Amino acid sequence: MPLQIGDIAPDFTAETTEGPISFHNWIGNNWCVFFSHPKDYTPVCTTELGEVARLKGEFAQRNAKVIAISVDPLKDHKGWTKDIEETQKCSVAYPLIADPERKVATLYGMIHPNASDTFTVRSVFVIDPAKKVRLIITYPASTGRNFLEILRVVDSLQLTDQYKVATPVNWKDGEDVIISPALKDEAQLKQLFPKGYRVVKPYLRFTPQPNKK
Repeated sequence: MPLQIGDIAPDFTAETTEGPISFHNWIGNNWCVFFSHPKDYTPVCTTELGEVARLKGEFAQRNAKVIAISVDPLKDHKGWTKDIEETQKCSVAYPLIADPERKVATLYGMIHPNASDTFTVRSVFVIDPAKKVRLIITYPASTGRNFLEILRVVDSLQLTDQYKVATPVNWKDGEDVIISPALKDEAQLKQLFPKGYRVVKPYLRFTPQPNKK
């Protein structure tokens, strides 16, 4: 069965540019953004890994670690990292997993034979501290990812885990959110949402983001 949202992310051991890891231990009590790229020394991947390097601080503010993987050997990762840092004006301060035997890529369904039976597609997995898969996105090899969208999803997941809300279309951190339709009791609504709320329809109620002043 393919990996699905809500599944426990498979554990594994692997060699990385920062040394060997056991995946679940490496995640620890953090969130994790685990993403694959098709191949080292390729143009789109170079820009993606550079962008993740620049956003690493943003992910860290959200208690999220980032880690990349491809089926290239470790020596290629280390050599290519220098190119990324030179061309993207960044420091790649997160690990790249070397998976030449494609064990991890196969475990996570990152190889799509009808696209390529050799390289990984551009997969993204967001994994929470309980090691559950909370997001899966797959891009084709020709399309670079929008990692600001990944940050947005992490913001949404962390917010909606804490409060009885959902985030509407194109929501960004700080904007109004939607109250869960399951909440009906007026006293409870006033307690949970002291800033008040506006009713568009009985099932569509907006309130200011609860964890913002």
